[in-house]
Amino acid sequence: MANRCINSLLPAAMVLAILSGCAAGGNAAYAPRKDLLGAPGADAPGLPTVTITPATRWVNVTGGETVRFVSGTRSFTWNFQVGVTVTRFDLNQVAPPGMLERPVMVYVAPNPLYLSNS
Repeated sequence: MANRCINSLLPAAMVLAILSGCAAGGNAAYAPRKDLLGAPGADAPGLPTVTITPATRWVNVTGGETVRFVSGTRSFTWNFQVGVTVTRFDLNQVAPPGMLERPVMVYVAPNPLYLSNS
């Protein structure tokens, strides 16, 4: 009887182990393709500006928004016209090389132009 119970639980345990491994690996190595992350934006007066400090760990933006980022004496502007599957990514993927000293996550809210009104 005990063998029969173990044999029936084994496939379920294997599936659970595989799924938990996929979930852990997906979060640890999450990096969407760069072509889905938007494009450099034109710097202009009145743009939202985010100052990256040593305490900055994340920033929130909205899809379609253009934001100027400042870190020390350096800056860059990014247009977050992102792919529909992109909800977050490391700002280092689009920042000029060496500008940020550590990961800074960008959380992208959906573009309100494409949200349903229902």
